[in-house]
Amino acid sequence: MWALVLGTVLAVGALAFVLYPVFFGVKQQPVFIAPARLNEGESAVAALREIEFDRATGKLSEADYAELKTRYTREAIASMRRKQSSTDAAADDEIEAAVRAYRAEHPACDVHGVRPEPDAIFCSDCGRYLQNRCAGCGAPVVERDARYCVSCGTRLAA
Repeated sequence: MWALVLGTVLAVGALAFVLYPVFFGVKQQPVFIAPARLNEGESAVAALREIEFDRATGKLSEADYAELKTRYTREAIASMRRKQSSTDAAADDEIEAAVRAYRAEHPACDVHGVRPEPDAIFCSDCGRYLQNRCAGCGAPVVERDARYCVSCGTRLAA
């Protein structure tokens, strides 16, 4: 007998638990799904995918589809070109900085260019003085194999 009473109480309790939201309602919290943050090019590509889906499911007419596809394709291409040009410019800036740093560390001959030896005083091909100016007076040194400045007589290399 106790089993029957206990079973009935459990069944009524389960039924009350299940039917409570139906009779009294439940205060639901709104679920907020944050939209994905897309840049301009990604949003145009996403829009292209969506209009393809809408056309396939019959929600979009052919005329509207053609107009929207043209517009979003132009936006996507323009965005990709801007992104590519800014990426290329950044890569070029890095390369230019590396070249400038290399040239700053290595002296250059007027005829043969940058010398591979970072401590070179004379060009290993033609023998020109690489600093181009006298350290004593600042006069340009243009003579080949010059060991002394023609203006002040200062020794150019030790």
